[in-house]
Amino acid sequence: MPSEPGDLRHSYLDRLECGRCSAGYDAAVWQGLCTCGSPLLARYDLDLAAKQVATDEIAGRPPTLWRYHEILPVLSADSVVSLGEGMTPLIPLPRFGAQLGISNLQIKDEGLLPTGSFKARGAAVGVSKARELGVRRIAMPTNGNAGAAWATYAARAGLESLIVMPVDAPAITRAECAVSGARLYLVDGLIGDAGAIVADAVARLGYADVSTLKEPYRIEGKKTMGLELFEQIGWRVPDVILYPTGGGVGLIGIWKALRECQALGWIGPKLPRLVAVQATGCAPIVRAFEEHADTSEPWPDARTIAFGITVPKALGDFLVLRAVGETGGCAIAVTDESILGAQQRLARTEGMFICPEGAACFAAAERLRQTGWLGQDDEVVVVNTGAGIKYPTTVDVQVPVLSKGATIPA
Repeated sequence: MPSEPGDLRHSYLDRLECGRCSAGYDAAVWQGLCTCGSPLLARYDLDLAAKQVATDEIAGRPPTLWRYHEILPVLSADSVVSLGEGMTPLIPLPRFGAQLGISNLQIKDEGLLPTGSFKARGAAVGVSKARELGVRRIAMPTNGNAGAAWATYAARAGLESLIVMPVDAPAITRAECAVSGARLYLVDGLIGDAGAIVADAVARLGYADVSTLKEPYRIEGKKTMGLELFEQIGWRVPDVILYPTGGGVGLIGIWKALRECQALGWIGPKLPRLVAVQATGCAPIVRAFEEHADTSEPWPDARTIAFGITVPKALGDFLVLRAVGETGGCAIAVTDESILGAQQRLARTEGMFICPEGAACFAAAERLRQTGWLGQDDEVVVVNTGAGIKYPTTVDVQVPVLSKGATIPA
């Protein structure tokens, strides 16, 4: 029970803090990057929050990500913009795990969220906070799913959105942006080229820049993946979490959730080993990890079937590398061939059609098991970040056509 009823709050948001230099910023106004050019992170009064909310109280709340509202940045319940996002299932994969030699393999399936990907989490929290702080117009570059999510939630909130994505982004995500009324543009280039166009629009036209890690609230939505996972397995942590890493916000968010849950007393001292998974066609984080560097260098000619992790240079790369290093994890790159193979094998073995980014994690798990980095009895959780049906071109479908009255061959 709360010990200080007068201190009950919807959120215990205290301030914003630079992830690199630790400079503090006022959370009562819309903020972008630190003056040093690094991302800002939301900080909470966790000592006070720990006195007011316990895990048994959370258990009785509605099954959305907003059940953790004390450590989310939206100050008032009236500001919440929601489509029912959160509490995605954690599903055991016994047959596929047996194939990989992992006896306790599970998937947290984010493909069941609104807009079909984990991006709905960041959009829900980011749009809610933007509206609470008086923002009316948002702009962002995207590889597809983030734009679809932010356009959808902006429409829900009554905000205007400007979305710029590479011309090779999945067509379905274009449709999601268009149907939601976004100002949508395509660029003949990569996400960095889209980002340059958005930066110009932000400077000239007065949009709020909600690019990856250029505002502090998307990561707060993403961290709820970790909060849910810990709750789903009894407020503890698995041995290993594999996460597909482009901009790295989800991995940073899970790491942030770990540290906050420990400070709140919701979990113990154990940390899961965090694994950043990339593709061999775009692996700047992996190269930096292997070279024991604090930051990554831009990846030339980035290209992979896992389009969502085609990020040649992540703004928060130093935070990803810190998260991996502090937890005793690693960074690993896998080929497009192994990604597509894992996607098909999982669907045939367990009936789950996942996105190529999620499939990359299963290809990585297989490699790590073969090298002995993963043990047979490790409790391993793969985060699948989106629904496979959003990437129809990853499956080559060749179906025989029968004439009328034909019979199926034996």
